[in-house]
Amino acid sequence: MDQTLKVLNDLEKKHVIERYAIGGAIAAIFYMEPILTYDLDIFVLLPESPTGLIVLSPVYEYLRRKGYKEHKEHVLIEGVPVQFIPAYNELVKEAVEEAVERRYKRVGTRVLRAEHLLAIMLQTGRPKDRARMTHLLEEAKINADFLRQILKRHGLQAKWQEFRRRFCEK
Repeated sequence: MDQTLKVLNDLEKKHVIERYAIGGAIAAIFYMEPILTYDLDIFVLLPESPTGLIVLSPVYEYLRRKGYKEHKEHVLIEGVPVQFIPAYNELVKEAVEEAVERRYKRVGTRVLRAEHLLAIMLQTGRPKDRARMTHLLEEAKINADFLRQILKRHGLQAKWQEFRRRFCEK
């Protein structure tokens, strides 16, 4: 994966993307025991196109020129299936902007904070996200005040209370 991260860092250095951060299950691994996952979710802030739309085609074109192949919704980069996910709302944009610097082997990267991971999983609401949230709460060091601020800013307090009632209070 370190070679994959070098390619992602290059995308940023070449201004193909503005900023990226690892999200999803791989990000959760930085905070808790490994969980099974197929791909590397990369949340990206992209330059705005002349039409005002956010488009991924410059990313795919750059990677194609470097010899990487697309497969369904992924690009296979150095053997790792990578899914590029544009920051699709204010929560995800904030999460990428506030991602923390980490090292994988000797390669620098950014990872979404555990609190943002929880908020995004809560917002998404898939069954697998709820299971991951429970594990993350059990295993990661969560800054409760910071999480509360995120939930308040993005209108997720009621959803959080419901999650806690259903899945954490036994």
